[in-house]
Amino acid sequence: MALWVFGYGSLLWNPGFTPVRKVKARLPDYHRSFCMLSIHHRGSEDDPGLVLALDTQPGGQCTGAAFQVAESEEDRVLTYLRERELISSAYYEDHVDLHTDEGETIRALAYIINRDHVQYCQFALEKQAQMIANAIGGRGPNTEYLYNTAVHLAEMGIRDPDMEWLVERVRALKATR
Repeated sequence: MALWVFGYGSLLWNPGFTPVRKVKARLPDYHRSFCMLSIHHRGSEDDPGLVLALDTQPGGQCTGAAFQVAESEEDRVLTYLRERELISSAYYEDHVDLHTDEGETIRALAYIINRDHVQYCQFALEKQAQMIANAIGGRGPNTEYLYNTAVHLAEMGIRDPDMEWLVERVRALKATR
């Protein structure tokens, strides 16, 4: 069985591998949310940023991309993704069923937030914007993460009103500093 990976945040614009196939796909009962404190990649322990995570939401839906990994690359990609995504154990790895517009069901690997982890959070959009506007981590500014993800969602025709609001608010905050 082919290895597929679900991208809903930074994997959309930086999967870290070249997929043999990429398709738009939906995951039911989850949503994309800035609900994970980033203390490594997009923030620090002293000034945490926020990154996206799949969070449960009965009746919800997260639209992103399913990436098929080349068979010859599966072990390398899996090792890479585990090093990248499981750095602090805030995510756990699971297999989920994705649905495409063509009616295809794809079994894919997904990284889902552990709600019991210390990095799990729930903040109002204004606080999210304030944190994202200021945080910088090992992979760069938190704003870069936000902007890149928003651009790629738009290119895929995926509307995310909270993301759109955050982009505008963060730009406004940055303009006043």
